[in-house]
Amino acid sequence: MANHKQALKRHRQSQQRRVRNRALKRRMANCIKAFEGSADAPGSDSKAVELREAVSLIARVGAKGVIPKKRASRKISRLMRLHNG
Repeated sequence: MANHKQALKRHRQSQQRRVRNRALKRRMANCIKAFEGSADAPGSDSKAVELREAVSLIARVGAKGVIPKKRASRKISRLMRLHNG
């Protein structure tokens, strides 16, 4: 464990960031699963709504640096491809 005040503060910050990042990643995964589930159902109206929510969340997570921007872009691209056929 760290002994200096600054090191203790950095440790606290990294713990908070880890918890926040895990929550955001879990939300992103749940949004993607919800979209994929609605994509499987034929004639589902919620498909477009789920896609919009998933794309928005993935873009936000990528912009915050929780996941790399290129990975976020790739995930969005794959969801769009799945949506458009």
